[in-house]
Amino acid sequence: MSDAEGGWDYVIVGSGAGGGTLAARLAESGMRVFVLEAGGDHLQTADPRLPDDYSVPGFHAFACENPAMRWDFTVRHYSDDTQQKRDFKADPHTGGVLYPRAATLGGCTAHNAMIFMLAHDSDWNHIRALTGDGSWSARSMRRHARKLEACHHRPLWRILRHLGLDPTGHGWDGWLQTERPPKELEAEALGDEALLNMIAVTSVEFARRLKHPLARIAQWIHSAADPNARPWRAKDFEGLCYTPVSTCSRQRIGSRERLLDVAAKHGDRLHIELNALATRVLFDAEGAACGVEYLKGSRLYKAHCNASPAPGERREVHARREVILCGGAFNTPQLLMLSGIGPAAQLRRQGIAVRVDLPGVGRNLQDRYEVAVTYRMREPWKLLEGARFERGDPVWQRWHEHRDGLYSSNGAALAFVRRSSPNLPDPDIFCMALPTQFDGYYPGFSANLRKYNDRLTWALLKAHTHNSAGTVTLQSADPRDPPRIEFHYFEEGDDTQGHDLAAVVDTIQFIRELNRPLLECGLFAEECAPGPQARTAPALAEYVRNNAWGHHASCSCPIGLRANGGVVDSSFAVHGTRRLRIVDASVFPRIPGFFVVSAVYMIAEKAAETLLQEAKRAPP
Repeated sequence: MSDAEGGWDYVIVGSGAGGGTLAARLAESGMRVFVLEAGGDHLQTADPRLPDDYSVPGFHAFACENPAMRWDFTVRHYSDDTQQKRDFKADPHTGGVLYPRAATLGGCTAHNAMIFMLAHDSDWNHIRALTGDGSWSARSMRRHARKLEACHHRPLWRILRHLGLDPTGHGWDGWLQTERPPKELEAEALGDEALLNMIAVTSVEFARRLKHPLARIAQWIHSAADPNARPWRAKDFEGLCYTPVSTCSRQRIGSRERLLDVAAKHGDRLHIELNALATRVLFDAEGAACGVEYLKGSRLYKAHCNASPAPGERREVHARREVILCGGAFNTPQLLMLSGIGPAAQLRRQGIAVRVDLPGVGRNLQDRYEVAVTYRMREPWKLLEGARFERGDPVWQRWHEHRDGLYSSNGAALAFVRRSSPNLPDPDIFCMALPTQFDGYYPGFSANLRKYNDRLTWALLKAHTHNSAGTVTLQSADPRDPPRIEFHYFEEGDDTQGHDLAAVVDTIQFIRELNRPLLECGLFAEECAPGPQARTAPALAEYVRNNAWGHHASCSCPIGLRANGGVVDSSFAVHGTRRLRIVDASVFPRIPGFFVVSAVYMIAEKAAETLLQEAKRAPP
C-alpha cells in the first residue's frame, strides 16, 4: 500500500509492547495507522524452528537466539576495560556483552519470558508527583491494566465478578490473556521428589525468616500467591508466589497477535510495514513532525546476527496527525538523535544538524541487576526426563497435544518477592528457581537448557535500583549502525552509597540460608555459583560486580521537565517539538516494578486514550 493510498493519521515506529498496543487501539477506535517494523513476521519465514521457539513457552531462551528474529546488541557494563573483561560473558576482544533484542513483528514480546507482573504503586505515584498530572496516579493506571488484561488464573473470581464480587483488581475482558503455570505441571512435580523437597523445605525456611510470618501467611492466603491480586494496591505483594504469564492455552501471545487481529478486522485502517528500518523523523516547513523516512529491506540493521550488505530502498510515509516513536530504550534515542534531536555537542560531532538541543536524550539509561545462585543436584531432575527442547521430543508432544507439561511454562518452579532491607517502602527483590543453569546472556547461552539436567538456578533480580548513569550515544550518523550503550554499573554509576550492590549481596546470603537445609540433607551436591570461594560479603560483592547482567533497559528518554533532563512531558510529547511523541520503555523516569513489559502495555493504553481525546478536540 503506497503512502498516497494511506492518508494516515498516525505513523508509529515499532510494533512491540508500546507500538503494537497503541497502534491496535487507535485503529480499533477509527484512526488510520501505519506501523513501521524493522523486522519481518518471524512465523512467515522458512526457519522450521521458529513456530516452536516463538509459541512454546518453555522455548523462550531459544527465541532469543533464533537467527530469524534476533538483534545482537552488545553493551558495556563498565567503561573500565579491566573490570569489563572480568565478566566471562564479555567478548575477549571488544569487551562487549550480548544484549538480545527481537527484530520481528511484536518486538521483544516475541522472545521475553512472558512474565506479567504489575508495577508498584510508588512507580506510578512518582510520575504523578514529578509531573503534577493526576492521570498517572496508581489508582488511575490500574484502570489501564484492567482494560488490557484477560485474567484466566483466578477462575472462581472470574465467575463471581458477574455478581459484583471481585477483590482481586484483575482485568477479565481485555485482549491480553494471562495464565499461571498449569496445574498439571504442579501435580507432576509431586512425582519429582527433588522438586517436591526443594519447594517444601524452601517454603518452610522462607516463612521462618519473615519478620511477621503470621501476617505474611495471611496475606498469602488472601492473594492465593497471585502477585497481581491487589485491587487498591494498599500493600504491594511480598512472599512466595507464582509468576503470571501472557499465554493463551499455554501458547505465547503478545503484541503480534494483537496487531494481526486488529488488522484482520480493520485492514483499511491498520497497515503494518515489515522490513522497514526507520532512519529519521521528517518535519514540515513549520517544524512539526510530519512523517518518517525509512529503508525498505530485510536484515538492514547491523545489530542483526546476519545483517544484509544491501543498502535498502529509501522510502517515506507521512502522518496527518502525529509521529510516535516506540522503538525502545536503545532505538528511540538513536532515532531522535539521527533526526537532530538530542545533546547538541554529540550531534555536531556526528555531522548532524541540530533541530532541538535536548540533553536528556540517551541519558538516564537504567536496568535491573541480575545474578545467579546455582546448585548442582545430587540426581538429575525427573521433570526433565525426555526433554531435549526440540520439536518432536516426548515433552513437546505432550505440549502439542494437551498443552500441559514442562514446556507449557516458562520454567519458573518457585518464586518469591522480598525487601532487601526492612526499611524500604517497597519490595525490591524478585527471585525465581529454574531447573537449569542460567547465568546471563552470551552467544550460545540457550544451549544450557539441553546441557544441564542436574542444576537449580535461583535467578535474582534487583528492582528499584539507584543507578541511573547509563547512556545511549551515537556510534555514527549511519542509521544502520547500532548505538553505543554503556550502563556504568555499581561504582561507575551514581549509586554513591552502594545500595544496589549491598542489596544483591544480602539477597545471595538470604538464598544461601534458604538452601542450606537442602545441602545438608544431600538433595544438593554443591553450590556452583558463587561457590565456596565466595563466603564473605566482600567476596560476594566481587562476584556480583563480575557477573551481573540485565535485560530490562529503560528510561533513556524520561518523562520530566526539560531543564531537569526530561525528554517528554506527561502526555508523551517530545520537548521542543510538535506532533512527535514517545511511547515505550524509554519514557519511564525509573524502571517500574520487576518486569517492565506490563507497564509498557499500560502506558500504551494510556497514550491511546490521550491521543483519542485530543483528536476529538482538534481535527487534522
